[in-house]
Amino acid sequence: MRWRRCLVRLAACWRGAALAALALAAVSAAAQNADAPDLAARSRLLERAASAVVGLKVEALDDARSNRALGREREGSGVVIDRNGLVLTIGYLILEADQVQLVIDEEREIPGRVVAYDLATGFGLVQPLAPLRLEAAPLGRSDRVAADEPLMVVSGGVDGAVSAVRLVSRRPFTGYWEYRIDDALFTAPPRADHSGAGLFNSRGELVGIGSLVVAYALGSERPRQPGNMFVPIDLLPPILDELRRNGTSAASRRAWMGVNCVDDGGSVRIARVTDDSPADVAGLRAGDRIVRIDGVAVDTLEQLWLALWRRGPPEREVRLEIVRGGEPQTVKVFTVERAKTLRHSRGV
Repeated sequence: MRWRRCLVRLAACWRGAALAALALAAVSAAAQNADAPDLAARSRLLERAASAVVGLKVEALDDARSNRALGREREGSGVVIDRNGLVLTIGYLILEADQVQLVIDEEREIPGRVVAYDLATGFGLVQPLAPLRLEAAPLGRSDRVAADEPLMVVSGGVDGAVSAVRLVSRRPFTGYWEYRIDDALFTAPPRADHSGAGLFNSRGELVGIGSLVVAYALGSERPRQPGNMFVPIDLLPPILDELRRNGTSAASRRAWMGVNCVDDGGSVRIARVTDDSPADVAGLRAGDRIVRIDGVAVDTLEQLWLALWRRGPPEREVRLEIVRGGEPQTVKVFTVERAKTLRHSRGV
């Protein structure tokens, strides 16, 4: 175990150096502000933020449908956000979870209970089943992050790391898996350990939760720039109490078809159909192009998802006009509420 302790000490030294560099950058950026904290004060704020990040080790149910895309064993991070140890993470880590462990360091893991999984935002909440003894990170305002402000990404667990990033764009994000949010934060350079990682501003306030690696952080119309997408923290306060009470938000109770789609030259093409989903039952196939939903023309993925969610209750008949092999067809899909298709463990 001696080599392990040496690695831990080395990582701690590197982490301290990284925090000091970030603090110096933050002070330099705020040098024209007479009220800017000094280097030591800024370092303390960043250290408090980094210390609020924990690792997550998740084992999903044997029969979880999400295992095909996410695997049964998942690892990532989360951020302590209140005095009771509530941990905010990215929801796909805890989707259909059977067991959740919060990793504080190499000697301490604490079991957790899934409190919420929110389809609309992508957030997940985990409550530790024993005291974490960690100070919560304060929540910031993602809409106030300046383009030139130094930002810090922190992942948790034994191999947790700290690094500096910059905000390269802020815009709506539409995911191929029936997902869309406003004002997503895109940062560079990219981090591979992004899942559930905390994005902090120069005052050590949490402004985002890590979700994805993206190839075009600047946007699809701009030059290729790899980076990460973070879910903005501003989406959390309006629904936090609701998530605690109900395990999800009202916006998550919406229609689901079970297709992965992509924008393709002014049209929407189905890339994959989920097994046993409404789309599968209806006979949709990979390669089909969706041109209208309930009579409304759709040219982009964003238009398709918004029309799907806004035009009726979660469980209803949807008429899709598609093109398959050059021939137009109409397909009826009986959508369902996504949350009802998920499997749940009795232990979480």
